[in-house]
Amino acid sequence: MRNDGTLTAAGTEGLPRPTPVPAHHPEPVLDVVVPVFNEEADLERSVRRLHAHLRETFPYPFRITVADNASTDSTPRIAARLAGELPEAEWIRLAEKGRGRALRAAWSQSRAPVLAYVDVDLSTELAALLPLVAPLISGHSDLAIGTRLAHGSRVVRGPKREIISRCYNVLLRSTLAVGFSDAQCGFKAVRREVAEQLLPLVQDSGWFFDTELLVIAERAGLRIHEVPVDWVDDPDSRVDLLATALADLRGIARIGRALARGTLPPATLHRDADEPTRGLVTQLARFAAVGAVSTLGYLLLYAVLRPAAGPQAANALALLACAVANTAANRRLTFGLRGRSGALRHQARGLVTFLIGLALTSGSLAALHHTAPTATHRTELAVLVAANLAATLLRFLLLRAWVFGTRSPGRSAS
Repeated sequence: MRNDGTLTAAGTEGLPRPTPVPAHHPEPVLDVVVPVFNEEADLERSVRRLHAHLRETFPYPFRITVADNASTDSTPRIAARLAGELPEAEWIRLAEKGRGRALRAAWSQSRAPVLAYVDVDLSTELAALLPLVAPLISGHSDLAIGTRLAHGSRVVRGPKREIISRCYNVLLRSTLAVGFSDAQCGFKAVRREVAEQLLPLVQDSGWFFDTELLVIAERAGLRIHEVPVDWVDDPDSRVDLLATALADLRGIARIGRALARGTLPPATLHRDADEPTRGLVTQLARFAAVGAVSTLGYLLLYAVLRPAAGPQAANALALLACAVANTAANRRLTFGLRGRSGALRHQARGLVTFLIGLALTSGSLAALHHTAPTATHRTELAVLVAANLAATLLRFLLLRAWVFGTRSPGRSAS
């Protein structure tokens, strides 16, 4: 983050291709963090229950880390005693409050391949823990979240919390266009190498930490696995709903501004290996949509300009105007690049592809007029459409491999 508060892409070198965790891993494979603040009533019971569940069901070595963020009751003493009695338990203490701050500290110091966290009240049924982390252990996914809003989830909570939760997730989808279904369920996991890249990009240190992490991960094209969970509301929860809601709204506004300005960094976060077919298919679909709109605009401009400028000039002017707009649209929508950095270079290279397209289409028109001097306007348009299809395919290949260089490890968009 720069001194002016703008998100940057520092520290986002390429991610390695995810690989399965070896079956015989001598060190803890999973580190489950339990962030706590003044939880003397629930801490021991919850940690012992979590420990027993992992001992009975988890087939790898594990660790439980209690992350105490500035508790003022007997929570630190209980955490220390649990760490002394349970060989798989540890605890850390932070001087400042904040769930996000606690998770950042615990995850940053852990060397386990998979990092997770659960709320201390264990509202989420622990039977979902293995399904949550299994796709990360296998290398299938980058992050995993428990969701209370998917088909198959069973949730018991009061109408107030139900309405607030659903409204919050609707707000996220409508303002930030997120695809994940439940941002704030206290039941999440991430591969360590992914966390190492994402954590420096997350500004929030409180309850919005989860949402910001997921937004950046999704914008980076990382794979987020969702697990339906059984969830029972804790009636003794001391979360200040109003303060949390206001903090979340401020976080949404901040991320929204970063997206609008093109300063959110995830376009530079990528894996070193070749982009998977899923990414190529998505790019092709978006490129085709942008191309369809561009082609329609081109034909309309050509039809308007042709009577006054003639066929060749009308073709050149219409193609030039649409090429600039097409490059800008593909830069943002197809290849996920935002911000001003590199925009002029991309447009310059885009103009080179424009000249290639101009040569193809103008050459096609010249060949038509040479072979059929009396060709109608309808025939001209048909020839131009065919030539544009060929130019479009070539343009996509050039945009992907050269103009935007989507496989380049050092590309930056902020």
